[in-house]
Amino acid sequence: MTASFSRPVSRRGVLRAGGAAAVIAFGAISVKARAQARPVLKAGDQKGGLRALLEAAGGLEGLGYDIQWSEFPAAAPLAEALNAAAVDSGPIGDAPLIFALAAGTRVKAIGANRSNSYGTAVLVRPDSPLKTAADLKGKSIATNRGSIGHYVTLKAITAAGLKPEEVNIRFLAPADAKLALTQGSVDAWATWEPYTALAEVSRHARVLVSGRGLLPGLSYLAATDAAIAAKRPVLQDFLQRVVKAQLWSYRNVNAYSAALARIIGIPPEAAKLQFERRQQRWIPIDAQVIADQQGTADFYRQVGLIRQPLDVKGTFDTGFGVAG
Repeated sequence: MTASFSRPVSRRGVLRAGGAAAVIAFGAISVKARAQARPVLKAGDQKGGLRALLEAAGGLEGLGYDIQWSEFPAAAPLAEALNAAAVDSGPIGDAPLIFALAAGTRVKAIGANRSNSYGTAVLVRPDSPLKTAADLKGKSIATNRGSIGHYVTLKAITAAGLKPEEVNIRFLAPADAKLALTQGSVDAWATWEPYTALAEVSRHARVLVSGRGLLPGLSYLAATDAAIAAKRPVLQDFLQRVVKAQLWSYRNVNAYSAALARIIGIPPEAAKLQFERRQQRWIPIDAQVIADQQGTADFYRQVGLIRQPLDVKGTFDTGFGVAG
């Protein structure tokens, strides 16, 4: 006959066993939670940009992912955030994108749009004696380095027969540049929408030279190479929502203008003015887009803002659709 002995179980053993079970259970929950976690798109934006458009159009409903928004006052800090992988994507103009790529930022344009470039302009005070771009010789112009404002400044003065060194460009953020203009510490301010419309409506400035006829009017949704590799379906869905929201906005001009004014905190008349004259349209990335972008890169090389020639073909990802 074989004797059977049961070892006494201590209270400590029970607690240890229970703790182990709890750890196992917690681990299972944690794994399940990770499995069910929604993707996160770190979306950069500029004032009056994509978030306002999507919110006004109801374009953020039914998302299968979360969006972590970061707003920037201009393209340069947005480009820095893309370079640091602090954001996955963001809207950026053709000239700032060239500047970012030349600096080694690993991004690509995944969507393109064209707009009327009137609101990308060199502004002066309403009482300024300056009448043409040629009058900017020897004058001071505030803008962001590498911005579309910087680009329109250089385009305007070279078209007027001036050299870049014949004007004094002061690099300031939009809010500081506006203050410098209104206080008279600079002669002009080169900026973009909605800042141009806001300055006009508030009678703080008038347009001296507009970008119409000087610029191709291109802007992009850019994304980092890492985000394209890891979040391509999310980026495709986000881009498509932006395209649909843009189509909605032109069918609902008054409603969108009112919503835009409320969301970004500018007067309704400024919101409507900048929106209606931009006439922004998302377009396929075709040979003409690439050629126009190459022209921008070549111009930046010509005026010495980038040191090496840049072939832009590799900076586009044409695999994202923009069908309305």
